[in-house]
Amino acid sequence: MVSDSSFLRWPAAWLRPRFRGSLLAVGALLVGLASLLPRFFAFLQARPGIRLPDPFLTWLPAYDVSGLTFGTIYLGIGAALVYLLPRPARLLRALWAYWLLQVCRLLTLLLVPLAPPLQLRLLHDPLVDRLFYAAPTPITHDLFFSGHTATLFLLACCVPAGWRRYALLAGSALVGLLVLIQHVHYTYDVVAAPFFAGGCYWLACRITRYAGI
Repeated sequence: MVSDSSFLRWPAAWLRPRFRGSLLAVGALLVGLASLLPRFFAFLQARPGIRLPDPFLTWLPAYDVSGLTFGTIYLGIGAALVYLLPRPARLLRALWAYWLLQVCRLLTLLLVPLAPPLQLRLLHDPLVDRLFYAAPTPITHDLFFSGHTATLFLLACCVPAGWRRYALLAGSALVGLLVLIQHVHYTYDVVAAPFFAGGCYWLACRITRYAGI
């Protein structure tokens, strides 16, 4: 639920000590998390995993649709940020939710070692591949759950009900389908993603209440 404080603008929000503290805390946590990602994904890629049976992927032909996938993702992120950046309360909630989502995903990746599906076509992300996935080989073991699908679903939770939310939900569904077409995820990874995203947003709402938001 969005409180009246969600309509605050930056000058009023910044005057609140608890808001400033919460914003600085989540910013530091995100930076710290980003610094761990290259080594974590290098470890993940070197670790053996289990290949799961997936009847849907067995039936679905594999194609490289990286361009459409990342076009949808970055368009959705950009549209969400245009809405969230002038609204500090919603932005703070989104940042906490995103950090929680990444922590959940690192934990599930650690606890559920999987090998990539057969017929995988490598995803080519022009941004993340260069900044975070510093490994000698392409990262294909980051499977459960689908972070791309979950991110757009999370952003749909962060904007109010209306056309923005519907567009982001449609984008999340499209990305989920595209990563399956590319065989870079199991069906289970995509189906689980919205549940993790929704849970992280719910928890972020509770955390930001302590910031007076």
